[in-house]
Amino acid sequence: MVWSGLVVSEAAGPQTPVPAPAVAAPPSTRAVLDQYCVTCHNQRLKTGQLSLEGLDAAHPAAQPEIWEKVVRKLQSRAMPPQGARRPDEVTYRRLQAALEGELDAESAAHPNPGAPVLHRLNRSEYANAVRDLLDLDVDVTSLLPPDDSAYGFDNISDVLGVSPSLQEKYVSAAMKIAAVAVGNPDITAGSDTFRIRQDLSQDQHIDGLPLGTIGGTAVRYTFPLDGDYVFQAKLYRTNLNIVRGLEYPHDVEIAIDGKRVYLATIGGREDLESLFDKPTDTGDAVDARLRVRVPVTAGPHDVTVAFVEDAPVAEPVRLQPFLRSSIDNFDWAGRPHMQTFTITGPFNATGPGDTPSRRRIFSCRPKTVQAEPACAERILSTLVRRAYRAPVEPIDMQRVMKLYREGRRNATFEAGIETALQRILAAPKFVFRVERDLPNATPGTPYRISDVELASRLSFFLWSSIPDEELLKVAEAGKLKDPAVLEAQVRRMLADERARALVDNFAGQWLQLRNVRNVQPNSDLFPDFDDNLRQAFKTETELFFESIIKEDRSVVDLMTANYTFVNERLARHYGIPDIHGTRFRRITLTDERRFGLLGKGSVLAVTSHAERTSPVVRGKWVLDNILGAPVPPPPPDIPQLKEKVEGEKPKTMREQMAEHRTQPICASCHKVMDPIGLSMENFDVVGAWRSDDDGNKIDASGELGDGTKVDGVVTLRKALMAHPEVFVRTITEKMAIYALGRGLDAHDMPSIRAIIRESADQGYRFSSIVLGIVRSTPFTMRVAQQPTSVN
Repeated sequence: MVWSGLVVSEAAGPQTPVPAPAVAAPPSTRAVLDQYCVTCHNQRLKTGQLSLEGLDAAHPAAQPEIWEKVVRKLQSRAMPPQGARRPDEVTYRRLQAALEGELDAESAAHPNPGAPVLHRLNRSEYANAVRDLLDLDVDVTSLLPPDDSAYGFDNISDVLGVSPSLQEKYVSAAMKIAAVAVGNPDITAGSDTFRIRQDLSQDQHIDGLPLGTIGGTAVRYTFPLDGDYVFQAKLYRTNLNIVRGLEYPHDVEIAIDGKRVYLATIGGREDLESLFDKPTDTGDAVDARLRVRVPVTAGPHDVTVAFVEDAPVAEPVRLQPFLRSSIDNFDWAGRPHMQTFTITGPFNATGPGDTPSRRRIFSCRPKTVQAEPACAERILSTLVRRAYRAPVEPIDMQRVMKLYREGRRNATFEAGIETALQRILAAPKFVFRVERDLPNATPGTPYRISDVELASRLSFFLWSSIPDEELLKVAEAGKLKDPAVLEAQVRRMLADERARALVDNFAGQWLQLRNVRNVQPNSDLFPDFDDNLRQAFKTETELFFESIIKEDRSVVDLMTANYTFVNERLARHYGIPDIHGTRFRRITLTDERRFGLLGKGSVLAVTSHAERTSPVVRGKWVLDNILGAPVPPPPPDIPQLKEKVEGEKPKTMREQMAEHRTQPICASCHKVMDPIGLSMENFDVVGAWRSDDDGNKIDASGELGDGTKVDGVVTLRKALMAHPEVFVRTITEKMAIYALGRGLDAHDMPSIRAIIRESADQGYRFSSIVLGIVRSTPFTMRVAQQPTSVN
């Protein structure tokens, strides 16, 4: 037996203690660094602008910015580089644990939530806040300019600047929104035009339109007043200015909330005969036939315009049939295609109507002039509390009531409410997420934010909007700081339909789904690609990400899940049989190549060029969004891939990339990116599977940065998920950036590690990541600043 460092024999007779065999102590952090790292990272070479020589490795918390970089390289096993002497796995883990332990201990002893930020609402947040405050959907793209992005997101405080012209935009937007919300009878007629992409195939039913129709478009539109509105549909014309598809008659239907309000017939013998004599006049006459003026009640309505499904039309004879119905802009035969739909009005307005926004605003209706001030105060105090996300302060009520009285003077009670509402919607306390220091807080000292401020942070994180009544009440009662109450609210909010904002705004930017609308492959090379497929790509990935949230699945499933969502168009593209119709449905995948994000058409399309795939872009996407190891931007004089030479056999993408890597300026980054991207080469520009490219058989083999060999997307996925905590760290960091509205620095990394450790015990469920973020030091605390005022 072994006792107190001695080995004692248990045989009979007198025992003589024998010294235990010496066990070598593990090398110190400093010794490991000197052995494997300082060879390159020393004062003389400073490889990567980093020197570890002479630094105090026993106390890394003194220089967290440097040591967090070292930890990240150790986590990914990226250093030392392939070909250099590397430690064994045990040494890697010990070194990483030693550095993280010191850094985390310092963070626990001295919390640093990071510098406070003054966060202006971006366009999406402003629109959502108006929706939840007034029960009014507004399209702010025409009211406010686009937002700049940083760290991959457009809700980053550093780039959400304010200028005099932007302030004017917010004031103008507030005036227009208030007029529609209240139902100002003096609203003048305006028009909104909705464009249908030229490559939308309109020979089939479009999801969301009435059954029995094909083509067309659907619009959710808020009509400001009861009155008459003009609907105008226009058809695409060929490059010869001829409306296509007039050789057969077609019925066009305009419907409101599913009820037909107009039916017109275009095409047939009369239009066809006129087409050859006066093509432009015929087109104008057809467009005039698709114009109608109808009475509509105020408020939101679903408006559709589409062709009534009829007998199949004889398509032009082509050498190859295409899925896309608008392949040729010179072809006048086939089916007509809708191009625009315009709504103009109101005309002959008869009143504000009974709209959701008026019901939300006018919680009381005074019967006498004397009762108006009390009713106005009741209405406006409710709006101020929700809009400013905090208990009402007397100074705020004084300001809005003053404006109410000014608006009421020589006008109506509703005009006074509208004037006050304009102030609320343009007020800094609405447009900015304001947080104030505690009265006795010492500048530079971290402290927990108030429950009301926490509620605002939480709602803008999960909903991209203001807190609802339940969350605000809990916060005002001081209960949100209770861990059980906080968790219950987070789970309630994730189950709410407003959590769709995480799909639209977080996943839409992290996974670059917003860029799908810009995907435009070369139509000569990919003639079957159409807007129907483009929209299907985006919908598939959105539904996939949403399922992770709703079912509270492990975030690792984003990479490994064996299910997806398809409709008939997308299923045909993927080669999946027996799927019919435009409705998306969940299916179990049998082809492992389509598992997770790496098999999604949206990801594959946004990481390609118009005419060819891009191993560089795909490799960079994986490094940035899956591994959290972004590469630096290329230098300005980077050489392009060589163009194909006519008469010569085209080079494979692998051969072209090998030539590119001979450039010393390119080699270091491409050595990391290219093997990842080349392993995905079996997916073409639009994400379809292929075995060869331009006659050359595709070679998808390669070796990753850590020495792992891959031979396609399946082995790539398995290699990436061999250490799932790396992907979990990436999504946690991305979500933390989005939640905090700022970039992360070394002081945030201990919190990120704590979130991942706690989440691991729950299988990395989505809710565990979210809960970890909302409980973290950066999310629940701030550093006291010098006194400021926001009015």
